[in-house]
Amino acid sequence: MDDKQQRKEEKRIARRKRRVRNQVMAYLAVIVLILALAGGIVIAVRQFTSESERQQEAQESSQEKIEEILAEEEDIEVPTPTPEPPVEMTPEQKLDDIAMAGIEVMPLEDKVAGLFIVTPEDLTGVATAVQAGDGTKDALSQYAVGGLIYFDKNIESEEQVKEMLRNTASYAKYPLFLAVDEEGGSVSRVAEAGIGEKVDSAQKIGQTGLSNNAYEAGVTIGTSLSSLGFNLDFAPVADLASVDNSVMEGRAYGSDAELVAPYVTSMMRGLQEQNVASCLKHFPGNGATAQDAHTGPAVSERTAEEFRSEEFAVFRAGIESGADMIMVGHMVAPALTEDGDRTPSSLSDRIVTDILREELGYDGVIITDALNMSAITDYYTADEAAIQALKAGCDMLLMPEDFRTAYYGVLQAVRDGVISEERINDSLLRIYRIKYADRVEE
Repeated sequence: MDDKQQRKEEKRIARRKRRVRNQVMAYLAVIVLILALAGGIVIAVRQFTSESERQQEAQESSQEKIEEILAEEEDIEVPTPTPEPPVEMTPEQKLDDIAMAGIEVMPLEDKVAGLFIVTPEDLTGVATAVQAGDGTKDALSQYAVGGLIYFDKNIESEEQVKEMLRNTASYAKYPLFLAVDEEGGSVSRVAEAGIGEKVDSAQKIGQTGLSNNAYEAGVTIGTSLSSLGFNLDFAPVADLASVDNSVMEGRAYGSDAELVAPYVTSMMRGLQEQNVASCLKHFPGNGATAQDAHTGPAVSERTAEEFRSEEFAVFRAGIESGADMIMVGHMVAPALTEDGDRTPSSLSDRIVTDILREELGYDGVIITDALNMSAITDYYTADEAAIQALKAGCDMLLMPEDFRTAYYGVLQAVRDGVISEERINDSLLRIYRIKYADRVEE
């Protein structure tokens, strides 16, 4: 072998040795890495095991503390809570709930119509109503009035009246007031037709000196009306015949408030015991004038002090005895209004709201006297009078000169915001307290 070949062989051997050495170093590096990883895993496992043990110890310690607290609580006597007694609603609250449940679902048109009491002729358009058929049914469907008032011409016989009232009530969407003027004496629509027993006038009963006679008259009238189907009597008269030639002469029990008040409350009680609602009339005291509002203006010159000490005393006694309704007359009483205002009482907020509602504290139904009297129609249109009466504080409108004009006038006034719907609802609530009174047991 020459030198050149020898050097070539030596280089080959050297390269081989370097490859072997590199492989050995790679293997050693892998082994070292594996050993390092293994050591890290061992350390991590030990740390995890240690942490788990610490957590376990903490949980066991916490559980021991909880068990100690529970053990202590077992020794503590916890008082048994006394259940709250159920809140009992009063009959008045139940009645209001029943009434409002019905009022809230009424359309506005029916709410407004429910403030009117009209004659069957005004409702149906017939000349004289002595029966109730399809015409009455259709009219009540369109105009859900609050009530109807009947006069001599509507009453022919007992069976005729019963059938007419029974049919009328069955056609109505809502309970109706079926009303009549039955005071006794000359104002006796039913008795004058030969139905039931006729009773003496208030004046004659007052002259007996026995207020129980007024009670007996109320029972007699109430029994007759109830048997026929009437549920509202525009009586008793609470006026005093306090001036010469008083327009209430014969219809009033007398002129002395202290003597008259027991007669008024006694007759009222007699009617109510027969399930006939009563209506005291005519606030603030039509008997204080000799003029008749049926035919023109009626004015009283009584002072405010005289009204308060005399006429108001009678109405206050009726209010305290549970008067269902009070009728406000059309008499002008300048002494009771600001600056001698000569607005008819029924349209005066001073008399209706400030005095009757607030001063005397009356929260029952306030109804106008008949709005077709000359004291009203000579100065106001039907819709003007109706709107002003409601704004004054009246709840119900009796016999406007033109029912439809008055009805649509009030309806538009509510839609325009002149009268609020809440104000209408307040009146309806008072009205339905009477109509639904028999639905609440004491």
